[in-house]
Amino acid sequence: MNTNSLTKINSLLQKLPSGALYFGAWLNKHGISYFLQRHYRNSRWLTTIDKGVMYRTGEEPTLYAALSCFNAQMNKKFHIGAMSALEMRGFAHYVPLGRPTIVVYCPQNEWFPKWFSRYDFGVDILKKYSEYSETGISTLTENNFELAVSSPERAFLESLDLAPKYYGLTDLFQVMEMLNGLRTNLLQQLLEECKSIKVKRLFLFMAEKAGHSWFTDLDLSKIDLGKGKRSIVKNGVYHAKYQITVPKDLADYE
Repeated sequence: MNTNSLTKINSLLQKLPSGALYFGAWLNKHGISYFLQRHYRNSRWLTTIDKGVMYRTGEEPTLYAALSCFNAQMNKKFHIGAMSALEMRGFAHYVPLGRPTIVVYCPQNEWFPKWFSRYDFGVDILKKYSEYSETGISTLTENNFELAVSSPERAFLESLDLAPKYYGLTDLFQVMEMLNGLRTNLLQQLLEECKSIKVKRLFLFMAEKAGHSWFTDLDLSKIDLGKGKRSIVKNGVYHAKYQITVPKDLADYE
């Protein structure tokens, strides 16, 4: 490898924080040809995760770094959502034990690339397809990487969509109690966009039960709550106003 080649790869690697992923198409666009990329891999400057996906040898990419680089370099719109987003924004009411699970959302017209499963980022990844527009997604910085993360408003609706299979409803209600500062305008838009009757009824039930002041500012006449009963859990307690069956411990929770 000549001096010019070393200078070129060093210059590019210094542009991104430690632990970054480098995508072949992006490297090529920035003057690192596919021939040079192969040279760098053979010389062990770069380690391959999958075809066209590399990281600097000796570093340990995190999932956050990987998602940030994937979005930025490949013009993608993946984001972290549900309870993972709420935890990042400081709304977790308990610390999960064991290996963490990160919920990653993919746009409806995209797919999850193979490298998601070919590298162990030290976390389990719950892959979901987004059912909303890009409403309620903003950026957070994690270890110098910019991440697309659901707002608390969107993240809570995403969490309800995953309940009760992945999250307990009473646990989610305890999170709801913390959400004093939700933005009514954003909530209104998200609830009108939401296609899940279950999610909308659960959200309104919990918001009203928690007694948040912003609940009264919602225009429920514009939110489609469907018709008929919804049994969310077996052997639960029926709530007549929202026509849902919820766990007894949630119904009795004060």
